[in-house]
Amino acid sequence: MAGMNNHVLLFCVIALGLFSGQWASASDDIPFMTNVYGREYVLLNGKWSAFTDLYDQGRKMEVYKNRKPQSNEEFYEYSFDGAMRLNVPGDWNSQYPELKYYEGTMWYARHFDAPDCNPFRSHEPGTSAIAGTGRTFLYFGAVSYRCRVYLNGELIVSHEGGFTPFQIEVTGMLKEKDNFLCLEVSNRRTPDAIPAMNFDWWNYGGITRDVMLVSVPEVFVEDYFIRLDKHEPDLVHASVSLSSGLSQDVTIEIPELKVSKTVTAGPDGKADFSFKVKRMQRWAPDDPKLYDVSVCSGADKVCEKIGFRNIAVDGERILVNGVPTFMRSISFHEEIPQRMGRAFSQPDASMLLSEAAALGVNMIRLAHYPQNEYTVRLAEQMGILLWEEIPVWQGIDFDDEGTRAKAQAMLREMIARDKNRCAVGYWGVANETKPSAGRNAFLCSLLETGRQIDTTRLYVAAFDLAYYDKSSGRFEMHDDFTENLDVVAVNKYMGWYHPWPVDPSEAVWDVAAGQPLIISEFGGEALYGQSGPEDQAGSWSEDYQARLYRDNLEMFRHIPNLAGVSPWVLFDFRSPYRFHPANQEGWNRKGLVSDQGQRKKAWYIMRDWYQDRR
Repeated sequence: MAGMNNHVLLFCVIALGLFSGQWASASDDIPFMTNVYGREYVLLNGKWSAFTDLYDQGRKMEVYKNRKPQSNEEFYEYSFDGAMRLNVPGDWNSQYPELKYYEGTMWYARHFDAPDCNPFRSHEPGTSAIAGTGRTFLYFGAVSYRCRVYLNGELIVSHEGGFTPFQIEVTGMLKEKDNFLCLEVSNRRTPDAIPAMNFDWWNYGGITRDVMLVSVPEVFVEDYFIRLDKHEPDLVHASVSLSSGLSQDVTIEIPELKVSKTVTAGPDGKADFSFKVKRMQRWAPDDPKLYDVSVCSGADKVCEKIGFRNIAVDGERILVNGVPTFMRSISFHEEIPQRMGRAFSQPDASMLLSEAAALGVNMIRLAHYPQNEYTVRLAEQMGILLWEEIPVWQGIDFDDEGTRAKAQAMLREMIARDKNRCAVGYWGVANETKPSAGRNAFLCSLLETGRQIDTTRLYVAAFDLAYYDKSSGRFEMHDDFTENLDVVAVNKYMGWYHPWPVDPSEAVWDVAAGQPLIISEFGGEALYGQSGPEDQAGSWSEDYQARLYRDNLEMFRHIPNLAGVSPWVLFDFRSPYRFHPANQEGWNRKGLVSDQGQRKKAWYIMRDWYQDRR
């Protein structure tokens, strides 16, 4: 492979290296810009130079300064000259075979000129520096998992969390020509990370989503949240924040509804107001109506499409626009199995969502982390509700205050990006956690963090604690934390990890009575095309998987508060956690669709069952 020495390649496969240095997160006072795709921007995607840093020496060698030898006697052991080239966005694991299992540090770099299309900038006379009234931000859709960002030889921001965006203002830092952007990226698993050391999906590393230069006026609409009231069908609430504490007018327009509302932001640059809307058509899974909405203030105007819907709980039912709605769901990872790589583009989103739509779903659980914005926005256009969650997945150190702060930051970043997407009906705070005082305090802090920002969605967590009680003859779950949630979800693999204690027709549930219950995971593994006895799990056959699905669907008839089901999972997905040499080979085979895109027998069973529940 060009740009990498053979002895380095050998170590790439096996290097685990110790985590070194502190990776401070982007400061909370850095503004988070809503709807970057609705603004003036230039993509910095494409081929970036890159090299591995097995012993974490690159920072010591100051590779981010991109120094060049000035004499024959001078040289630099770490250099981007002749380095390999990686696609951005994209994970490094799928781009070179030698990097398939690589967990460690990777350095990325590219040169770029300041964009010519910034309508808000000007040049300082007689210099190459960019001045004027415009402002420029460097925005990353996601970098997995930790990164430091250097611009023209200086550290400008650090971030931790592989699935949420971050940004930094670079106004005054850009040269007109030949800016040097450099990233130090690490995907090493650590006990204090989220997720932590063990998780059942591939640990993709790299700059996995869009990189953008975003241009805005000096004072711009930094943030806005425009949503329908949780219960009222015609009451819209709007919150707008300007980038500076100025008392200037803010206008929201929805032309199709003949809405034009102007208020004056307070001294802190914030405006909160509500207004009634006549003859509004609410967004619904079977009719995903979106409206053109603009937010204007001074020289700035941001436009996008926004839908309006109510989602609430009434006892054991979930109501969408006041109508009891059964959640016909499925989950998938942010992965294209045929490419064996992270999904990152509009075509990737289309592929994943079209297969989910063919199954007949009205909801998708985006497992187990916030997925890219293309997926979220396209799901909204297609009329698919979303359960979006942060990767608090087993093995988390719930007693560590630093870990708690990271989880809170991830939740804030997820909500900040997608709070205007009406398709998002659920914020998920955890998956498969065990009761403890530390766990309860940790998750309660997440619920408090989320509800301070958004009270219009339902908050949910998934548990794997339901069990069959012989004395009562019922499935039960005892976890007092569930009372804090709007919706309770249970992962239960009857017939796979757990033998049937009774016939499925007699499997009655008494879990989270009085609350809506979603069976958020069920199923079993099957190798596409493999036949075998339908009563033998060890056959890894489509026949057994199909029988397992029929049995679980029968059991669901005996769950009185069942509000939805979500089989695990749509596609076979990659996981080093799964190492059965004959039937897994690094894949979790629970997919209804194989890693090559072939539908298994169980897919048709779920498709028919969902059709009967439309």
